[in-house]
Amino acid sequence: MSVNSSNIISKMAAKNLFIAASILLTTNSYAENSVTTAIDGVVAQGTQVEFIRDKFEGTEGPTSLPDGGFIFTETRANRVIRIAEDNTASTYFENSNGTNGIAFTKKGEIVSVQNLKPQVGVVYPKGSEKVWADNYQGKPFQRPNDLVIDKSGGVYFTDIGVLPKGEITEPARPAVYYVKADGKITQLITDVERPNGVQLSRDEKTLYLANTAGEYVLSYPVLGNGKLGARKEFAKLAGYEKGETGFSSGADGLAIDDEGRVYVASNKGVEVFDDKGKALGIIPIPQKPQNLAFAGKDKKTLYVVGRGAAYKIATLTAGFKGRIK
Repeated sequence: MSVNSSNIISKMAAKNLFIAASILLTTNSYAENSVTTAIDGVVAQGTQVEFIRDKFEGTEGPTSLPDGGFIFTETRANRVIRIAEDNTASTYFENSNGTNGIAFTKKGEIVSVQNLKPQVGVVYPKGSEKVWADNYQGKPFQRPNDLVIDKSGGVYFTDIGVLPKGEITEPARPAVYYVKADGKITQLITDVERPNGVQLSRDEKTLYLANTAGEYVLSYPVLGNGKLGARKEFAKLAGYEKGETGFSSGADGLAIDDEGRVYVASNKGVEVFDDKGKALGIIPIPQKPQNLAFAGKDKKTLYVVGRGAAYKIATLTAGFKGRIK
């Protein structure tokens, strides 16, 4: 073997070793337990962000179960996953029609926004499926994303506006809707670029909306009968930054705790605000989060999912106990 050939092989081996090490480092960075700085009433100094598992095929729609368990949607695998308190994962149900966001009715049925065939309605228990809506004024939904259910059983849900490939020629526009089990649907918001996570305040007098493309979490007074008041810029997001496709906050899922604080999954991690929109701090997450929910028997565990991974954080204040999520 020539000296030149030997040098080339050595350089290739070194390069491959570097690539392998980089991949290993990246993988391990998702699995490491990061720690938080103190956020008054939210997390204590040094609280671990505990890694549960990764390599899930999509991570969305987290919510608590009535028994204290935690479920989320494995969107690309078309199923819903349950995480037990000991961090073991199991299939909750299969064939979810691409379920993303989840809510429970008073009867214990799961209402979800679904994406294989874009629609909203009951997806579980099996045999109880019912479509509440799959279009607005004859125009099919694009990609229903998240939802929250109110005390009357009505559902606020977002359609983020990602057009399915090659099928729909005239879809409904990106929007926020309100629908009930009888199929009556109202289009509430059409002036937000990327409406994503949606949540209600504890008293259900305010609707919070995450705009993935924007700098602010938005809020709207709830007027009742499927009507909202004027839009407000509720909270400014530290995660608003320039990426490959332009500026975005990455704002996705929303959750509230029992004292009305608002938790937002963003480019920076989990951003926490008081009920007036004042920034309180950020919980760092090894992978960029997509969605989050409080669960556990006392609802003092914040579960965070994103980019195929799941984490949990012990909190000082419980999640809102007046609603499952």
